[in-house]
Amino acid sequence: MPSSYTPRRIVSLQPSATVVLAAVGELDRVVACTKYCADVVPEITSRPRIILADSWTANAEQIIATQPDLVIAAVPYQEKAVIEILKSGARFLGLAPKTLADIYTDIATIAGMVGVSGRGEAAIAGMQQHVERVRARTAGLPRPRVFCEEWGKPLIASQAWVAELVEAAGGEFVGAPGRQISAEHVAGMDPEVVIAAWCGAGDRVPLEKIVSERNWQGTRATGAARVYCIRDEYLNTPAPTLLRGLDALAFAIHPERFAMTEGIRQITPVRSSTAVDIPL
Repeated sequence: MPSSYTPRRIVSLQPSATVVLAAVGELDRVVACTKYCADVVPEITSRPRIILADSWTANAEQIIATQPDLVIAAVPYQEKAVIEILKSGARFLGLAPKTLADIYTDIATIAGMVGVSGRGEAAIAGMQQHVERVRARTAGLPRPRVFCEEWGKPLIASQAWVAELVEAAGGEFVGAPGRQISAEHVAGMDPEVVIAAWCGAGDRVPLEKIVSERNWQGTRATGAARVYCIRDEYLNTPAPTLLRGLDALAFAIHPERFAMTEGIRQITPVRSSTAVDIPL
């Protein structure tokens, strides 16, 4: 694609898009982004950029003021936010991935739009190879039951791409990805590993509190102190950032095979009359 046809002024309202643009070496095209983009791409702050409302609360006047030729956001969120983006008059790319395959497609799409399809293909290949290396290391190992949550109130299971990463890391994802579930239902499934990665919470999920409030003291995960918080952006940002989440999952699920990584925190062992330690 001739460079004259590619967008030069991109507004990124979605952290995953910012990660992808950084991965393909085109971060300089981003003239405005959200505060959440800086959480996953710290280098975005290396030069002044306008900070805008995110995909949930987009504002047409803010977007127009940046004079973009492309806005990238995530949908579906609030309908009125999408309307605000459309009102800006800029070209609009809306992302709504559910699976790893969707994420690879999004990477290829963004890379193609900025004229660097080859770099996009390289980024995709790098992700796929990393996933397969982890999968190969867990082949033949026991597959503990793993519950992952992306939100605590209401309790919502992590997305389908997280379920795929759990499987690659040698676990069995329990529950329906992306669906609300009751604490009682989770307890009834008796997961052997629990992962909390709440959207927007970073690494601040109160593990001891949620176990206590949900009466999960009797689960195998709690009895073995295998309840973890993984940084939000490592599992909830559908981009190459997920590889950090995969490595953290691999440690949580098979600590005998994988080293501890940054971005994961383990619960302080909980003891009660109902807690039982069961060898895994």
